[in-house]
Amino acid sequence: MNDLPKPLREVVQRLSGLPGMGPKSALRAALTMLKWPNERAEGLGQAIIDMRRNMCFCSRCRALSEADPCPVCSDPSRETSRLCLVSEWDSLIVMEQAGVYSGLYMVLGGLISPLDGVRQENLEIGTLKGRLAEGEVEELILALGATMEAEATASYIKNMVEREYAGVAVTRLAQGIPLGTEVKHVDKETLRQSMLYRQKL
Repeated sequence: MNDLPKPLREVVQRLSGLPGMGPKSALRAALTMLKWPNERAEGLGQAIIDMRRNMCFCSRCRALSEADPCPVCSDPSRETSRLCLVSEWDSLIVMEQAGVYSGLYMVLGGLISPLDGVRQENLEIGTLKGRLAEGEVEELILALGATMEAEATASYIKNMVEREYAGVAVTRLAQGIPLGTEVKHVDKETLRQSMLYRQKL
């Protein structure tokens, strides 16, 4: 890559830092952008800048949104007694698209993974505790997937809730989700069945 012109090399290096984008894919993308008219390339750059300026994290659920609170948290028709805990925002999107849940959400911001340096203090545990301390939540639904990291996170949260919030039932999505699968990769019917037949943890 060092033999590339400096402006092209810099774009390739930045693109290759994206998930699923290796150096070769980044180079192909950069070369494609070079063929675009100036207006299209500038439009992409401006869209990225606008996204960064206009998106925020909802103070209630930590989901990405254009407003705080987000549309889900500010919807008066949602069931406030149920809180669905997901690891990342894209899992929330999949849950909403499935149309099988009418409660509220909380985005944890990842999963406990000591090998990757992710511990409970790196997650939104404090925000979750704040939500539970309000006293409205009767059921905490863990929609974290079926990976080893998800299991470790579920176990930590279950123990925390049992210790500190006795009136809150902890459930999880039914094990129709294959082991090793993240919620965001599950088809709608499997997700519907998992939510419908969730189990007490």
